[in-house]
Amino acid sequence: MYKNREICNDTYYVGASDRRLAKFENIYPLENGVSYNSYVILDNKTCLMDGVDSSVTEIFLKKVKDTLNGRNLDYIILQHLEPDHAFCIFRLLNIYPNATIVLSDKALVMLKNFNEGINIKNVLVVKEKDVLDLGKHKLTFICAPMVHWPEVIMTYDDYTKSLFSADAFGTFGALSGNLIANRDYFEKYSESEARRYYTNIVGKYGPQVLQALTKASSIDINNILPLHGPIWKNDLNYFINLYSKWASYTPEVNGVLIVYGSVYGHSEEAANIIADNLSILGIRDIAVYDASKTDKSYLVAESFKYSNLVIVSSTYNMGIFTPVEEFLLDLKYHNLQNRKFSIVENGSWAPNSGKLIFEILSKLKGFEMIGDIITFKSSVKSDDINKLDNLSNLIFASIPQKKPITNPLFNINYGLFILSSKDGDKQNACIINTVNQVASLPDRIMLCVNKNNYTASIINKTKECNLSILTEDAPFELFKRFGYQSGKNVNKFEGFDNYSLASNGINYINKFTNSYFSLKIENVIDLGSHFGFVSVITESKILNEKRSVSYSYYLNNIKPNIKQDVAKKSGWVCKICGYVYEKDELPKDFICPICKHDISVFERIK
Repeated sequence: MYKNREICNDTYYVGASDRRLAKFENIYPLENGVSYNSYVILDNKTCLMDGVDSSVTEIFLKKVKDTLNGRNLDYIILQHLEPDHAFCIFRLLNIYPNATIVLSDKALVMLKNFNEGINIKNVLVVKEKDVLDLGKHKLTFICAPMVHWPEVIMTYDDYTKSLFSADAFGTFGALSGNLIANRDYFEKYSESEARRYYTNIVGKYGPQVLQALTKASSIDINNILPLHGPIWKNDLNYFINLYSKWASYTPEVNGVLIVYGSVYGHSEEAANIIADNLSILGIRDIAVYDASKTDKSYLVAESFKYSNLVIVSSTYNMGIFTPVEEFLLDLKYHNLQNRKFSIVENGSWAPNSGKLIFEILSKLKGFEMIGDIITFKSSVKSDDINKLDNLSNLIFASIPQKKPITNPLFNINYGLFILSSKDGDKQNACIINTVNQVASLPDRIMLCVNKNNYTASIINKTKECNLSILTEDAPFELFKRFGYQSGKNVNKFEGFDNYSLASNGINYINKFTNSYFSLKIENVIDLGSHFGFVSVITESKILNEKRSVSYSYYLNNIKPNIKQDVAKKSGWVCKICGYVYEKDELPKDFICPICKHDISVFERIK
């Protein structure tokens, strides 16, 4: 008997892993198998979320039976009709003949196509925003067509704030006991397999994935439960940010992927010369692959990662060297966009691969050619080295370089915190980024708060406050609520439920935070633009073990890219919040009216 694995309230894991499978969908190599995830919700009504592949059906049925513990199965939700999730439907209906199958209209057609003569006693066809009431758990359906089949739905459980995401947010690889994603482990061992899963399975459908992500962004999600790979309960922003980049065809790194096809080693030599040149020039992110040895699914995944691609190919049968051609066609089929390409061809008597490579790549949306096609015959000679050097310089020049840090202060690390206070009966809070423990015995904490903040004036008067430490899963809406508006004009806690009352009568934030402190101010230091509040701790509590968010993490993973159309404007734009100051000169004492930063975070609109 398997032990019940409760993922969140009343929701149990009943999936299993297949470590014997060599190729997913009989095409993509697997180094460590794959998991087929399924979940049972126990409420007034019972519900099974999706089935599994034939390879793990027996284990799956045992887990379902053990989890139900004698109860009937009321609903079977089929979010996705691909056989690795719906193969076991006959077996399920034989055991639970009165269960109602819940699916989209397109899924019903597919179900009958896959299972001729299937007898379904009870069927419920659902559409966008339909709700299935299990009792405490109310399941809302979200249509997600072409993520990555047309019939796909995702399901949101309002009670646990869980998104059952179908094939979205999946990862190649079996699960080895630990069902919940651990970011440190995931980044080291699984992120590349998540990228390979997305790019090869879903990569073609970036616009549809972005549409699904937009729908998901409007709901409060605590857990993501995919059909493959680990379950996400922490660090959701990290994984969602990766998906946003992949779906928008945005490079993860400004670097160079070099893929070569070489018969006798000469094209390989050219690839290595370019890699060496780029390294000497200062490019750190460089990857070189032999298309003959590396499965193209890995090459496609790497192509989604890098900003620049260099294709080096021998001419073979008056065409592109076969493994390179197959890789390039896969890039085309998977709809890669917004990349910079360079091409090097080789041939002993009639080099022809470069022209054909260009014909394939130039059809990609957002294609940009860096340099001319470089041609050499048979082997790399002195003149060829000069051409490769020149091409390397052009590639280097096309890669945005990090702006050098001109102010040593920018090397100081900052966190992000919500500082709450109380003015009479009115609760208020703001975002701050500078908190330090400045002494021990007793522990003393110093807070730096902009004098313009309403919170600063309250604390100056009451000498009390609470400090909540924000975590990396904090959504941007939280920062907008407490950082992009003034408590002088609005009640920031109106319509907000994620807070509790500390012993000092002041609110603290109990979600998207890992700790809070109640503080008594002992000393106030006038620091110029800010007050420094030196305080002692009167109460503190650890809420969870989630990572504290840093200011740099917020900028890179939480804060949306500024989408204001500034092209038609002149003046200065705030890099933090996007506010535009439409005058030629920015006053030295100017403070952004939105995010309260000074002129150091403004840049001129070009």
